[in-house]
Amino acid sequence: MIQNTRPITNELVASHGLKPDEYQRILDLIGREPSFTELGIFSAMWNEHCSYKSSKRWLRTLPTSGPQVIQGPGENAGVVDIGDGDCVVFKMESHNHPSYIEPYQGAATGVGGILRDVFTMGARPIAAMNALRFGAPDHPKTRHLVSGVVAGVGGYGNAFGVPTVGGEVNFDPRYNGNCLVNAFAAGLAKTDAIFYSKAEGVGLPVVYLGAKTGRDGVGGATMASAEFDEKIEEKRPTVQVGDPFTEKCLLEACLELMASGAVIAIQDMGAAGLTCSAVEMGAKGDLGIELDLDKVPVREEAMTAYEMMLSESQERMLMVLRPEQEEEAQAIFRKWGLDFAIVGKTTDDLRFRVMHQGEEVANLPIKQLGDEAPEYDRPLVEPTARAPLAPDDIPQTDVADALLKLLASPDLSSRRWVYEQYDTYIQGNGLQRPGGDAGVVRVEGHAKKALAFSSDVTPRYCEADPFEGGKQAVAECWRNLTATGALPLAATDNLNFGNPEKPEIMGQFAAAVKGIGEACRTLEFPIVSGNVSLYNETNGQAILPTPTIGGVGLLSDWSRMARIGFAAENQPILLVGAPRQWGSHLAQSIYMRDLHGRTDGPPPPVDLAQERKVGDFVRRLIERGLTRSVHDVSDGGLAVALAEMAMASGIGAAVPGLEDIDPVPVFFGEDQNRYLVAMDLDPQDGALEDIWREAEEAGIFAPWIGTTGGSDLKLGHSRRVAVSDLIAAHESWFPSFMENEV
Repeated sequence: MIQNTRPITNELVASHGLKPDEYQRILDLIGREPSFTELGIFSAMWNEHCSYKSSKRWLRTLPTSGPQVIQGPGENAGVVDIGDGDCVVFKMESHNHPSYIEPYQGAATGVGGILRDVFTMGARPIAAMNALRFGAPDHPKTRHLVSGVVAGVGGYGNAFGVPTVGGEVNFDPRYNGNCLVNAFAAGLAKTDAIFYSKAEGVGLPVVYLGAKTGRDGVGGATMASAEFDEKIEEKRPTVQVGDPFTEKCLLEACLELMASGAVIAIQDMGAAGLTCSAVEMGAKGDLGIELDLDKVPVREEAMTAYEMMLSESQERMLMVLRPEQEEEAQAIFRKWGLDFAIVGKTTDDLRFRVMHQGEEVANLPIKQLGDEAPEYDRPLVEPTARAPLAPDDIPQTDVADALLKLLASPDLSSRRWVYEQYDTYIQGNGLQRPGGDAGVVRVEGHAKKALAFSSDVTPRYCEADPFEGGKQAVAECWRNLTATGALPLAATDNLNFGNPEKPEIMGQFAAAVKGIGEACRTLEFPIVSGNVSLYNETNGQAILPTPTIGGVGLLSDWSRMARIGFAAENQPILLVGAPRQWGSHLAQSIYMRDLHGRTDGPPPPVDLAQERKVGDFVRRLIERGLTRSVHDVSDGGLAVALAEMAMASGIGAAVPGLEDIDPVPVFFGEDQNRYLVAMDLDPQDGALEDIWREAEEAGIFAPWIGTTGGSDLKLGHSRRVAVSDLIAAHESWFPSFMENEV
């Protein structure tokens, strides 16, 4: 008989994030009042963060398979075949709420958690990225959050020994009360040596591995499934504390143990700690699990069963091992200075039993803990379409002046201050530093093969039209991979939204997922893993809808990889994918928002069929060695893209513009599916004619808009701007902001 150590009151149920009808569901399921420990277990398994109860029905609509996909959603990470017996394992997850409460440890443990998701599958991590969103620069907490989060990302990733190869940093007042920290990791494994979390076999040892359990992070998953309010500081104890050096030892011990053949199943202890890892392992294998908490290594005295089951202490794993290799496994972990303890066994009764100090503190149906979690088809309000800008409603600014202002703005300034705190070349395989379209890393053991990584979303587009914004996030990620010459393989998503119980927020979520699904299907870019982060609100103020897409692409020959900078002087610059009617989409552009305070109108539409056509054409140009300089056109439009190419190389360019055409939409509009391509051709030898003929046959417009050369950038009829002045403007904002000089 389960003894209840604490009365279960309505207030206690509510404090665990459970609604009255959800608690009634628990009573109906188990036929009695739960113990305090059981209530904690249900709250962990049934919260939004672990159960996806508001998003599950929409996530099922996403494309998740393809000939290259070995493992889609449902495991610790997605797995994609890259040929020659190798695969790439990757995922993106959020640590938003913890990072707002305690930025250094919140971000650091976000990195640690995503790295564990990857090496739990048997992969050695080779690359990391992060997508960070902060509040307005003038908000009193923003500088503190930026400093702590960036230090946490670098502190953990650098010490662990994984290169941070790319990412995003954006600012908007809508993140004032709820920053976003989305962490991505990728690793390499052999296709015949992937490890899964499904337990198999009855009476086998369940083994606890890694660091000791403490009280840090107790209730973290439940906290991540609730809105913030003015009592935010009280939640600090729910933030985990990480140790990257222990995690590095855990990586090496796990990979060594996996190579021995001793591992039957393995699960990272992430959200909800021991509870979620044990339940998932047993339920996936149609087995029960029995745990004895007296055998769990702890670092604090008098820990209760509730605290041990819900602790989110870091650097811990749970495994089912072959019993005949128990001593061998223990020796490996002892060698690496890590705890190894048999804490339970698999059973055949589909029950989740937890013992503590000789008493049974939990006895629950293991399948129902996950499978019977509530699933909601929440009411939604479809977003309202925005009227387009009138043709005569375009504020004018000198092109050169506008460009310099945008390059020195919070969202378009250089992120050097950020990425120089990360070790981007550790492991020695990095081929592109951060700041380009995508990070690129060589595949060890192959002379020419490399992987490209990118993370993308434009939240202002998503708020103006979540469906088009979802499409655009996928398309831009696909485009950034393509711009290096990589063939996009698959993606992971991190869907960050406000409170799903509000119909307008649920409407944003559903529309964005529809857009993501349509883009992934058209571009053959399946979603193989991911995360949903809801309730990103403070005092009723929601974040911008931010469905981040992390993508992976494959280069068969990295010696022909393209870069963002101009490669040489006197090269013709083509705008591949240009609209045949000059002019461009200004609504929701950075130009309108940052220089004129305008956020009206719809975002640029995404023609997915054309996106695919143009991207495939650009990739063929790169593969044939016809260009080494490619950059996609996105935030800031053509002017900013040209400036970024010039700054990356120190080589200028002249782009004349057109008579009688308003230069503002031409240079600052943000039409999609466009690439700037500087051709490795003599403009006079006729080779361009062949390329134009190919483009025409493919239904692509690729005009020659300018030529590289000199030390200035000349756009239309505006004055020349020295590349050195562009660089000075671009590099100035972030250091000045962090030194409190902005």
